[in-house]
Amino acid sequence: MLHIDIHSFSYKKGGIPKDTTGNGGGFTFDCRGILNPGRIEEYKIQTGNDIGVQEFLETKTDMPKFLDLIKSLISINIDNYLERGFENLQINFGCTGGQHRSVYSAIKIAHFIEEKYGDKVEISLHHDEQHQLNS
Repeated sequence: MLHIDIHSFSYKKGGIPKDTTGNGGGFTFDCRGILNPGRIEEYKIQTGNDIGVQEFLETKTDMPKFLDLIKSLISINIDNYLERGFENLQINFGCTGGQHRSVYSAIKIAHFIEEKYGDKVEISLHHDEQHQLNS
């Protein structure tokens, strides 16, 4: 079974999460090129798990295109890792504070992987700066 460890993180606070499996990492995607909803007053205290932030990212930014490209890219590796019997893959999403864009991206990619690969993979989702959202 392939275990996929997904993290949202802050470049300013903790930095890129360490890979504890000994594989030396995986994918790290920089979400800072997407317009930051945290700069808008009504979204400042929200996270990427909140509907308002999600709607903003989906309708007012290039986030949908960004995630579509990531889905294509990670699928190549997941398919290959499953064929070859690999056990671990890490996927990280970073933004300035680890609150809006990275949280949203991690959640959406986790859902995509669950839908596409089902019981062929086991997913752990970690929000390094938003501990209340960890699953």
